[in-house]
Amino acid sequence: MSVWGKIAGAAAGFAIGGGPIGALLGAFAGHMLLDRSRKPEPRDEPKERERGRSDRSNVRERDEVAFTIGVIALAAKLAKADGTVTHDEVDVFKRVFPVPREEEANVGHLFNLAKQDVAGFDSYAKQLASLFRSKPGVLEDLLDSLFLVAKADNRLHAGELEYLKHVAQIFGFTSAQFERIRASHFGPDREDPYVILGVDRSSSDEDLKRAYHALVRESHPDSLIARGVPEEFVRLATEKLASINGAYDKIKKERGIV
Repeated sequence: MSVWGKIAGAAAGFAIGGGPIGALLGAFAGHMLLDRSRKPEPRDEPKERERGRSDRSNVRERDEVAFTIGVIALAAKLAKADGTVTHDEVDVFKRVFPVPREEEANVGHLFNLAKQDVAGFDSYAKQLASLFRSKPGVLEDLLDSLFLVAKADNRLHAGELEYLKHVAQIFGFTSAQFERIRASHFGPDREDPYVILGVDRSSSDEDLKRAYHALVRESHPDSLIARGVPEEFVRLATEKLASINGAYDKIKKERGIV
C-alpha cells in the first residue's frame, strides 16, 4: 500500500499520538467520515497482530505516516513564508512529490487543513524532532523535502530561507550542517563544493574521499527507505546524490585526483 493510502488508515484509527500531527489526523478523520464517497475500511489492530504483524512493522508504518504528514504540514506553513500565498501551493507539492490521482483530493484537504491550522510551524517541527530524535537522518530528509518544495518555482525567497533555518534549528542542526544541506540543493555550479561535502578546503584527499562515501551511503535510496522514509519520497535521494557526485567530481578536477 502506498503511503498516501496509509494516511487514510491512520485517520481511521492508527495511533500517531497527540500533538499537532495527531490533531491534524483527527481533523482529517472527521473529513473522511463526512465523505461518503470514500470511507476507509476500519483497522482492526488485534486481528492484524494475530496475522503476525510485528511491532517493528507498526513502528515503520507510524514513522512513514508521521514523515508524510510532517512534510505536508510544514510545506503548507512554508507556503506563507514568501509573503505571496496563492491557491496553487498544493499543486507545487504534488509536482514535487507525485500523488496518485485517487489520493489527490485527500492530500489537498490535508494540505489546506494544515495551512489553516492555528498551530504554528514550530509546533509541528518540535513534534517531529521528538519523534525522530534517534534518527537525525530522517530529520535531514524532512528538511530536504522542504527545500524541494521551496525551490519548485526556481527561487528561494528570503522568507522561505528564514523559515527553513528555524525548522533546522528546532531539528537540532548546527549552522554548518544547515549550510551543507542548503548548498546540496543548488549544486556545485552555484555553491562551494566543499560546503556540499561538509569538509574544509584544507582536508586531505583521504578525508575528502571518506566524507564523500559517507554522504553517498546516507543519501542512497535504500538508506532512506531503511530509516523509514516512504518510497514516494526517493526523489530526495536522486537529487541529493547528483549534487554530492557533482561536488566530488569538481574537487577532484581541481586537485588533479584520478
